[in-house]
Amino acid sequence: MKKHLPFFILLLIASRLFAQTFPDSQTDGKYYLVNNFKLWTVSFGKGDPLFIIPGGPGGSHYGYRAFDSLSFTSKLVYYDGFGRGKSDTAKDVNEYSLYRDIEDLEGLRKAMGFSKINILGHSYGGLVAQGYAIKYPDNVSHLILANTFHSYVMWQENDDNSNREIKTNYPEVWEDLMKIREKGAISSDEEHQDIYGKVPYGFLYAYNPDNFRPKGRKPYPNSFNTNLYYQMVGKDGDFIVGSDIGNFDFRKQLKDLKISILIIGGRYDRVAVPWMMLKYKEYCPQAKFVMFEHSGHNPQVEERTKDFDLLRDFLSK
Repeated sequence: MKKHLPFFILLLIASRLFAQTFPDSQTDGKYYLVNNFKLWTVSFGKGDPLFIIPGGPGGSHYGYRAFDSLSFTSKLVYYDGFGRGKSDTAKDVNEYSLYRDIEDLEGLRKAMGFSKINILGHSYGGLVAQGYAIKYPDNVSHLILANTFHSYVMWQENDDNSNREIKTNYPEVWEDLMKIREKGAISSDEEHQDIYGKVPYGFLYAYNPDNFRPKGRKPYPNSFNTNLYYQMVGKDGDFIVGSDIGNFDFRKQLKDLKISILIIGGRYDRVAVPWMMLKYKEYCPQAKFVMFEHSGHNPQVEERTKDFDLLRDFLSK
């Protein structure tokens, strides 16, 4: 009689084989020349292309590899936007803009040879996704907007709500912040950033902060470009939004989109706040809207199974 390996060993072997099917973010990608600069991409999977657009602004694709399992039904396209990760950076920060990110997505679509694409934009990435779908609707099949913002008004509420929460729950941090702000410090000042950084990521962005404890991940180059961030949100953008983020507004245009749209929110999101997320039902009534009841800003981490089942079902139609 043939002996069977214990179940936990089979599970371990399967998990290792499963992990080996996914490329490495740093070594298994490809550069494409887009608008005179090189953009780093990591692409794999079967099915229609699904472009994953990271948040920030300023974030690389590396933190979004949670979506890897979607590669069994979609050809995933991860990429580092201009100025992020392994992609080229600008000599002048004024080259960074929301408009540039939208045009780079179009350029990358052409360079990769896709006629139509599916798009998933998370947080700031949702701005790029909305702007792209509005400008190039014929090139989009499915649009997914996750924990994102429909206007500068909503982004300002992100600032206001985050600061209320910090003042209430981290009064010692808030006191230090107010002391330097009274002397003229602004968000983009290094000292201001250091104090702001004392607030744990999980406090503002998680339903369960334990889901975001450091796990010893290997470093990724230029994983977040702070200079790009403050160029696009404004020099005091953690309090008063300016620049590109202080001017964008998709509210009037969303209702005219004729493509398949899914909008995702998190009940405990202190950034893309629920009461403003629900406004999408008014501005984009043709979309399917789903609120994740046990998530903050990242349902792809906190309610992964539910999120991925929803995404697969939506993309199959």
